[in-house]
Amino acid sequence: MHGQTIAGVDLAWMGTRNPTAIAVGKVEPCGVELLSILKGLYGTKSVLNALDGIRDLHGVAIDGPLIIKNRTGQRDCERQIGVAYGGRKASCHTSNLDKFPNAAGVQLSSHLAEAGFQHLAPAHSKWQLECYPHPALIEIFGLSERLAYKKGTAAQKRSGQLELSSLITSLAASSALRLLVPSEFHIYFHPGRINTLKGAQLKENEDVLDAIVCMYIGALYQSGQNQRVFGAAHDGYIYVPATRCI
Repeated sequence: MHGQTIAGVDLAWMGTRNPTAIAVGKVEPCGVELLSILKGLYGTKSVLNALDGIRDLHGVAIDGPLIIKNRTGQRDCERQIGVAYGGRKASCHTSNLDKFPNAAGVQLSSHLAEAGFQHLAPAHSKWQLECYPHPALIEIFGLSERLAYKKGTAAQKRSGQLELSSLITSLAASSALRLLVPSEFHIYFHPGRINTLKGAQLKENEDVLDAIVCMYIGALYQSGQNQRVFGAAHDGYIYVPATRCI
């Protein structure tokens, strides 16, 4: 089913100091087109309001734990991701009720469920899914290990973002699902600009790139590409696309 508006959410789920970014796109027969970027969203309420304001929203892919029922330790899906991708440096953060008794992702997921977005629902229905960019990028681009763009010095983060932005840009020629990025958004991928970023601006650009990755993951789900689901919806899951796109 095509012609559906979807959103990818890079959720600030490990605290309230960092902002959330959302990438909105539309899945069409020719691919998925980036429509808008919503950034600098602080707090769960602002994220909810932003999603509620997206017209005809059909699906949401979120980087952040949406279902947490374990009191301690890791969720089963997190352990399974560690087994499958730990050797490629793409294990998960640990989420449980002791660490996150009022997690932003759980609040967001509950709000979406009340609006009719069901976990891993068929593409013809409104859906929501939890995703994790690191293993998704490994699968989409056939990487040998996690792409390092989140940690290290500012120079190391810039280098990682340059690599990530180049990979995302290459999806314009994907034989699986093309990513169409209008010129107004090219600024987030521009090497000259990325090389000047530091501090909050560097983090903001990372958030936007992550949101676009989440949106693309959601587009793969919407278009019925191969997939693998770690865990289960009753106690937590992580969706990973299983399609090489480049």
